[in-house]
Amino acid sequence: MGTVNLHRVLRTTPERLFKAFVDPDALPKWLPPHGFTCKVHHLDPQVGGTFKMSFTNFTSGDSHAFGGKYLEVEPGARLRYIDVFDDPNLPGEMVTTIVITKLALGVDLKVTQEGIPDAIPVEMCYLGWQESLQLLALLVEPEITG
Repeated sequence: MGTVNLHRVLRTTPERLFKAFVDPDALPKWLPPHGFTCKVHHLDPQVGGTFKMSFTNFTSGDSHAFGGKYLEVEPGARLRYIDVFDDPNLPGEMVTTIVITKLALGVDLKVTQEGIPDAIPVEMCYLGWQESLQLLALLVEPEITG
């Protein structure tokens, strides 16, 4: 089982960044890596709440679904959840921890994903997260008023 750790400093507020992780309309905008679309089937971001999503390869149309449960939910500060793939060839549970810390000029974001199935190369997961975090910055950094 693999682990990835990512770190970014973003020009946004803790509240806006946290919202991007728990808003079912925001997640499809940034979470899937390049070349994939995302559908949020349901999302209940509270401790014990569950979620279900699927990513679809835009070129091939192949899709994989996953879901999980929220373990910790601290608005604007921390999110921890379990992911489980529907595919039996990708066994086990992945645990993702999101830590958001307010800075003088933005926020510090730390992402840790543990328990990546052996069938998924860790570098593929790391590259996917990097693409997703680029899209996340494009969503949360602009401050559009009115």
